[in-house]
Amino acid sequence: MDQAQSLRRLTAQHRSTPVGPALRTMAITSGKGGVGKTNVVVNLALELARLGRKVLLIDADLGLANVDVVLGLAPKYSINDVIRGEKSLREVVVEGPQGIKILPAASGISELAHLTSDEKLMILQELDSYDTDADTVLIDTAAGISDMVLYFNTAAQERVVVATGEPTSLTDAYALIKVLYTQRQERRFKVLVNNVPDARAAKEVYRKLAMAADHFLGGLSLDYLGFIPSDPAVNKSVMQQKPLVEAFPNSPAAQAFKRLAITVVNTPVEQTSGNIKFFWRRLVNMA
Repeated sequence: MDQAQSLRRLTAQHRSTPVGPALRTMAITSGKGGVGKTNVVVNLALELARLGRKVLLIDADLGLANVDVVLGLAPKYSINDVIRGEKSLREVVVEGPQGIKILPAASGISELAHLTSDEKLMILQELDSYDTDADTVLIDTAAGISDMVLYFNTAAQERVVVATGEPTSLTDAYALIKVLYTQRQERRFKVLVNNVPDARAAKEVYRKLAMAADHFLGGLSLDYLGFIPSDPAVNKSVMQQKPLVEAFPNSPAAQAFKRLAITVVNTPVEQTSGNIKFFWRRLVNMA
């Protein structure tokens, strides 16, 4: 049996026999940069961990990969080292606060789209051998509508679009939703509004985005997930290279992250599709 046949067999076997608990995979994404997406991912991950979730965070923002900066970490390796066969996944994944695991992506993530069948089989075997009990995967995508952004948004069960009240943020968020809808047939999205003064302003941002999507696209489910208020503590925590919820746990934004995590935990997983190994195979085989 050649490597390509082995790859198909490995995938087919898993599809027919998913094991372990259901997994929640969320792509945290945005139409433009500068909306606070990475801060959202990191602080949400920590609050989910406090609620008992076992979180794996994938840093897939190739141009501005800064999850490690926000967490004050200095990873030595990335998934690129796994693809080259130089390191195991266990050597690449680093542990952050609250026991969350971080997979530094660096430029290696883009190579997933160009793997040969042999390389896919190799990395799937490595991913399968990595023993993790993660039940929640958060993916920090790049901003915009690049192929890799679409790739991760399609691989994930849920898509959370982060937007602010700035007109360009709304325009670009709509553009991202439109491309995912028209090119990848994704119809379900959640909207998280960031850096707004209050709930009323957040609901207005959501209303504008929902009206545009409904008018020009139709057939979409665009759900309001919540909002994170403007808070000077956010910038202070970034300067300190500490997550907001740890540096300023009583700040308004930190309290909002606590509420957001509770909302996520209490929301049923939209598509229950096996465990972490199912997600690895979906991720690699979509390339």
